[in-house]
Amino acid sequence: MRDTMLSQASAEVTALRALAWVVTDQERGMRFLALTGCDAATLRRRAGETDVLGAVLDFLLDDETALRAFADEVDLPAQSVALARFALPGALRR
Repeated sequence: MRDTMLSQASAEVTALRALAWVVTDQERGMRFLALTGCDAATLRRRAGETDVLGAVLDFLLDDETALRAFADEVDLPAQSVALARFALPGALRR
């Protein structure tokens, strides 16, 4: 299991890449904002905070189509998003 663990720093990089990907599509970005209750200004201000980064990864993990599209576009295995989420505070341990 240790081989599949990510550092928090690596997880944050993945989450920041995911955030950039989410907001490049207006509809997807608006859906993310609506689901989080965040507005664009708050998102910009808090983008690097671990709870926001976790929310971005949760957003992708809840939508398999978006998850696979993100993973394909940034050339990451889809499972790396889940691994990144588990490396950040607040992840549900299943």
